[in-house]
Amino acid sequence: MKFAIYQMEVVAGNPEKNREKVQQWMKELAQGEKPDTIVLPELWTTSYTLEQLQEVADEAGEPTRSFLSELAKEYDVNIVGGSVANKIDGKVYNTSFVFNREGKLVHEYSKIHLVPMLNEPLYLKGGQEKVKTFELEGVKMGVIICYDLRFPELARQLALDGAQVLFVVAEWPTPRRRHWTSLQVARAIENQMYVVSSNNIGSLNGVEYAGASMIIDPWGDVLAQGSDNEEETLTGSLNPDRVLEVRKEVPIFDSRVPHLY
Repeated sequence: MKFAIYQMEVVAGNPEKNREKVQQWMKELAQGEKPDTIVLPELWTTSYTLEQLQEVADEAGEPTRSFLSELAKEYDVNIVGGSVANKIDGKVYNTSFVFNREGKLVHEYSKIHLVPMLNEPLYLKGGQEKVKTFELEGVKMGVIICYDLRFPELARQLALDGAQVLFVVAEWPTPRRRHWTSLQVARAIENQMYVVSSNNIGSLNGVEYAGASMIIDPWGDVLAQGSDNEEETLTGSLNPDRVLEVRKEVPIFDSRVPHLY
């Protein structure tokens, strides 16, 4: 399975402009070697405009859900749709939508962990459903959003449910860049899975975003990494057999003793 990650500079507070950017990116991407799956970053329609989210959020995911569904069908590609501000019953969630090649919504996840240091709980509602896996091309996968990366329980639960790939969509800031890269490698090694991430670049209200989108294999080797400050496309591929090889070589899941933890 081939991936294309959009390390994107989001236009703050302008969903229409950002959908146009993604449409153009996809059009240009289709001129080259076609990916099986594309990955977008966190809050790619609005950026981290917390105080404006009530005004610029999608209503029940629309129109972005329909936009991504049509994009998947038009280009015959799976889409891990980053995340968007998603208003339901007056509450704004940070929600990721995943579509298959036919444009069918196969997974939906709202960010569970809200960042207290940035006052996210004042503007966002945390997801209330347990993390679950989904399948693309017969491969089990999972997705988490930004701050979720700091909670290893989520990735471990997805791995126990059979996930071989963990997507991390983020708007991770530069001052914590080392945490961003180190935690991704840790999640890959401890769960013996691929980690595929998309992070924003640029800045908003004096906060710079770290870029450094990544593809990491189940052994923890970095297969590809984006720059710190360039809008770009990161590409790579996964081999599900590699997950099985690593899990056989170091059988950590057989060695677990969870009743003693």
